[in-house]
Amino acid sequence: MLVLGIESSCDETGVALVESNGSATPLLRAHALHSQIAMHQAYGGVVPELASRDHIRRVLPLAQTVFAEAGRQLAEVDVVAYTRGPGLAGALLVGAGVACALGAALGKPVLGVHHLEGHLLSPFLSVDPPEFPFVALLVSGGHTQLMRVDGVGHYEILGETIDDAAGEAFDKSAKLMGLPYPGGPWLARLAEQGDAAAFRLPRPLLHSGDLDFSFAGLKTAVMTQAKKLGDQLEARKADLAASTQAAIVEVLLKKSMAALETTGMKRLVVAGGVGANHDLRRQLDAACARRGVRVHYPELHLCTDNGAMIAMAAAMRLQAGVAEASPRYAFDVKPRWPLDALQAAA
Repeated sequence: MLVLGIESSCDETGVALVESNGSATPLLRAHALHSQIAMHQAYGGVVPELASRDHIRRVLPLAQTVFAEAGRQLAEVDVVAYTRGPGLAGALLVGAGVACALGAALGKPVLGVHHLEGHLLSPFLSVDPPEFPFVALLVSGGHTQLMRVDGVGHYEILGETIDDAAGEAFDKSAKLMGLPYPGGPWLARLAEQGDAAAFRLPRPLLHSGDLDFSFAGLKTAVMTQAKKLGDQLEARKADLAASTQAAIVEVLLKKSMAALETTGMKRLVVAGGVGANHDLRRQLDAACARRGVRVHYPELHLCTDNGAMIAMAAAMRLQAGVAEASPRYAFDVKPRWPLDALQAAA
């Protein structure tokens, strides 16, 4: 079964081909990705209308690139998958419209995929794929969640953010320091030059006794500290970046270890854009090694939004029998779509 996946939920256009054979883990045959970072940089954030228009320009050329790289033909596709939500409504409509048009033209079924499930299953694209069951830390610009994952479509949310996600804390803190968009990667690079103990910033909900997260208070503390520094901010920016990253990473680390202890599991999966953070990986690797826990990540180039994770999620859902591709080509999108709603549907 050859699955074509299309991702267009925000500011990256992704297309990929994944092939499923029997019960083995599906294989990535080719993928291509275009990031809109340069286009949105002038505005300091994603402009939804511009994002949607750029998806229209990029998706078909990217598809041509993928088919050429894989040495396959459009007519060989068995299922066309696309991101149905969550995300920007206009951006989602582009991917959904293209996918359903291709499906109708080919006479092949289509399948709408949950964006977060794509991230959750993306480590199965790596050279060291995990095995079920596991605890998952899903950590990105819009979401921070801990989940128990017993199989495809069998997810239990253990804890989640009650306000800003970890990725938002990185990006918003970076903006307060005057770093370019998107701020998270810039802050992480700058933090390598700073002293993580220079400023004692809060670790919200670190000792709450549950597995929920909160990062809005940290952002406020960074803003307060930046104002206190005043003219000295430029000279102390690396220290403030390092202290901010240390606070975020400590919370993610401690909550993840608590989730492993609560569930008794010995396998951790980390997915989402913040999962590419080197300090987070280093500390998680060390903590898991001490506890005899295996930890899995997506390949670095597959941490951000991409078509490969959408094609993989579709292939795994179909293979597990928890979803059925549809020959109906009328479509809708779900800009807001909680992952536990998907669990209920499964």
